[in-house]
Amino acid sequence: MQITNGITLDEHDIEERFVRASGPGGQNVNKVATAVELRFDVEASSLPADVKSRLRVLAGSRLTTDGVLLIDSREYRTQGQNREAARARLAALIHQAAVRPRTRRPTKPGKAAKQRRLTEKKRRADVKGGRGKQRVTED
Repeated sequence: MQITNGITLDEHDIEERFVRASGPGGQNVNKVATAVELRFDVEASSLPADVKSRLRVLAGSRLTTDGVLLIDSREYRTQGQNREAARARLAALIHQAAVRPRTRRPTKPGKAAKQRRLTEKKRRADVKGGRGKQRVTED
């Protein structure tokens, strides 16, 4: 299963279980197991270590304590559509984890920005200072 330009998943890494679903489908829901529970073992997969660590963070509560990612799909009435939807969600999650975040470069404000800040600060201080009681000076 091709995920991104450098990452492919082996079919043996993905385990699918079909269960009965609730929702639309009438009596068919009671007879046919159309919902898909997809299990993907993150630790045992062939993904690079950095992608695995980002995937663990992105998975959140969908990750079990054993390091298995659970994706449940029961939105369609057919098993095939639910299977494709679950695989698409797994692929999207791995694709998102494969993107390396940009490193933040700390910047400093320029001279003009500092000057604007100080000017505005002085103006606000003058406005607030004028709100108090005015002292009368006798000349």
